[in-house]
Amino acid sequence: MQPPVVNMTDCSFFLCIFKQSKAAVRLKEDMKKIVVLPLNEQRASTYTKLFGVSLQELHQQGLTENGIPAIVWNIVEYLTQHGLNQEGLFRVNGNVKVVEQLRLMYESGVHVELGKDGDICSAASLLKLFLRELPERVITSALHPRFLQLFQDGRNDAQENSLRDLIKELPDTHYCLLKYLCQFLTKVAKHHVQNRMNVHNLATVFGPNCFQ
Repeated sequence: MQPPVVNMTDCSFFLCIFKQSKAAVRLKEDMKKIVVLPLNEQRASTYTKLFGVSLQELHQQGLTENGIPAIVWNIVEYLTQHGLNQEGLFRVNGNVKVVEQLRLMYESGVHVELGKDGDICSAASLLKLFLRELPERVITSALHPRFLQLFQDGRNDAQENSLRDLIKELPDTHYCLLKYLCQFLTKVAKHHVQNRMNVHNLATVFGPNCFQ
């Protein structure tokens, strides 16, 4: 399956995420306020580790949906349907115990109904947790220096073309996830009047979770 092509809207959104990431890394990430609780020692026999696993490994294990990690797809689809108007989406953390319970349910192979087993804030926090625990962030460490150099050169039309070319060098699994996230976050930003999460706010939250 050929990965979707990144368009100009996605590039513009990505530009903002990258710029905000450089400032946001100096701050405490929202999710660092959450103390990760120990997982239940008696895990189900169907337990499958989903957090802290590479995107390539998840793909090889068949744990993807349309090229996207199935857990991410499930969370984003839920948030798209129910969370776009939630004030402080991604900025307001979910309940610690609920987030950890959702994580355990997903990894134990239990059918998860986010509207019943969790809530919008907990689902949003779980998505950030998944991205932050990737052993290789969405933007791989190998390409990170080149992204930095690109933005140090200043923004212009040539820079956006270079950005598009550089993004295409990402592994397919990372490229598809970045494309999917940008499309989703663009939808979130369009509802900023209701959710108070404009592009700047979203970039501040997701920058540290997408870059090493």
